[in-house]
Parts: sequence; structure tokens; C-alpha cells
Amino acid sequence: MRALLGLSRTIDAFNTVVGRWVSWLIVAAVAISAVNAVVRKIFDMSSNSFLELQWVLFSVVFMLCSPWTLLSNEHIRIDIINHSLPLKLRGWIDMIGHVFFLMPFAIILLWWSIPFFLVSYHQNEQSFSAGGLPQWPAKALIMIMCVLLIIQGISEIIKRLAMMVGAIPDSNASAQSAHSSAELEAERLLLNIGGDKK
Repeated sequence: MRALLGLSRTIDAFNTVVGRWVSWLIVAAVAISAVNAVVRKIFDMSSNSFLELQWVLFSVVFMLCSPWTLLSNEHIRIDIINHSLPLKLRGWIDMIGHVFFLMPFAIILLWWSIPFFLVSYHQNEQSFSAGGLPQWPAKALIMIMCVLLIIQGISEIIKRLAMMVGAIPDSNASAQSAHSSAELEAERLLLNIGGDKK
């Protein structure tokens, strides 16, 4: 179990680094969007490549940060029900979700995305818009996302197994308490702002 947990920590560290760095592309996408809007309004000029670049940057963030989101336990779920369940049952629910839903989805999507990318790459597929960007780099992102999701899924399965046998504490409990603290602080700040206006 120790070797598996070491592998899990390595995967987690890798996807955390990828997620943190890639998330900065949101700033680039916002800056490009703002420059596009200003240039179009003031100089009556527009660039299809810059418009498409915003979409590609958003796609990069969305796809390459999804494994980090899974790691951070920030994906959508019904927390009200989940956190009221016993620890082992939560572990089993997560295991079933990862093994029977996440992993098959990521593997099938990876399988289908490889020829999708290869055809685009060999044809040097370009945008339908004049002056647009090549399409194959964006299609390569699908494969990269799938690989990162698969390895993160393996890490999550290892952690759930370790949690169920008592080798590690429940990671969801600490995440939930951190969320509760953040929500309480946000509520306190909102109440203070409302009180200041009165």
C-alpha cells in the first residue's frame, strides 16, 4: 500500500503543478479578449486568430485543469447526501464512480480522440475562418486531458482504497471543513458589508 500511496502522491503533485500553471491562462484569455474588444471598437479591426486564441485558451484551462479539479474534490456532487453517509459507504460510492464511470469515460474518449487528432494533424486542418488557427493542437488537448484524467482516476482509486482500510484519513472530511470555514468567512464578510450600508 505504501508504494501505491507514493504513486498517488506523485500523480497528485504532477496534476497540481499542471493545474496551477494552466489556470494562469485565464489571465491571458481575459487580456486577449479585452485587447480584441478595444481594438475592434477603436480601430474597427478584428483578428480571427486572436478570437480563436481566446477559445483555445479557455479549452486548455477547462480540459487540463479537470484532473486538478478531481484531485481537489471540486467536481459536482450532492454534498448534502454524501457527507451524511458513513465513511466506508462514501469510499465505496467514490470507488464505484471512479471505476465504472470516470475510467471507462476517459478511456473511451481517449480511444476515440486519437484518430480524431491524427486525421486533423495529417491534413493540417485549419480553421473555417479566414486567418484562423490550426485545429490539430486543440484536438490534441482532448487526448492530453484523457491521459491526465486516467492517471488522476488511478490516484483517486488508490486513495479511496487506502481510506477504506484505514491507511490514510478521509481526505473529503478535511476538504469539507475547509469549505465550511471559507463559506462562513464569506457569509461574515457579506453581513459586515450589509451592516456598513445601514
